[in-house]
Amino acid sequence: MIGASREALAAGRQNLESLTDSTSVDAAKVAEELTAVTAVLDREVSLRRVLTDPSRSGQDKAQLITSLLTGQVSGETVDLVAGLVRSRWSGGRDLVDAVEELAAYAEVIAADKAGALDDVEDELFRFGRVVSGSHELRAALTEPKAGAVAKAELIKKLLGGRANAGTVRLVTALVNAPRGRSLEQGLESYSKLAAARRGRVVALVTTAVPLSDTQKERLSGALGRMYGRQVHLNIDVDPEVVGGVRVQIGDEIINGTVSSRLEGARQSLEG
Repeated sequence: MIGASREALAAGRQNLESLTDSTSVDAAKVAEELTAVTAVLDREVSLRRVLTDPSRSGQDKAQLITSLLTGQVSGETVDLVAGLVRSRWSGGRDLVDAVEELAAYAEVIAADKAGALDDVEDELFRFGRVVSGSHELRAALTEPKAGAVAKAELIKKLLGGRANAGTVRLVTALVNAPRGRSLEQGLESYSKLAAARRGRVVALVTTAVPLSDTQKERLSGALGRMYGRQVHLNIDVDPEVVGGVRVQIGDEIINGTVSSRLEGARQSLEG
């Protein structure tokens, strides 16, 4: 997203955060309703064209979406979506992407308010690793001909009773409506939203051997000082990793070729 769309999404996220600050607002319900709105906008091309038409006033577009959604979703969700369509958008698809992202972010907020955000982050990461390691499972979850009910049942079988309810809802929404993303891309985007909620970054750490809790704390602290922000670790074990540890934050990879920075991370592991 660029330009006007990026600004509109940022404003929408702020509105969502303000809305869910109230203890009376069920963030998980807002997430469910935004997911339903995403499906409508994704399906109705003519509607999203009208809602992103720069020649129409923001007020006219807000009134239109309000009339369509009132009685179908909560007043809080109506107000949130109306605020989005008042903004200017670079393209119709950007509006759909924004509503979908806010739906996922509402799930993140719900998990955070419940004290379960760390669990959700870890469960999404582990699920991604399971999918990457099983061609059959990945095929079953991405097969276009498989129905939404069958996929939801498979996810429930895999995660039900083992994962937070928010994790199950996020994965189910992604599998049933990938909208051009791979499973890995979708799960990574959720991880970034969770990190943004905490004002931190996510580091993918690959080590030759499992790390102890103390080593994890030391490495997180070292990376936090390096990047000036709190760092959440997603840890993978690969006995063949070069140098014993590999760290990736965003597009930057810290490995044996960046010796001075890696040495600081390695020393933090050794105490």
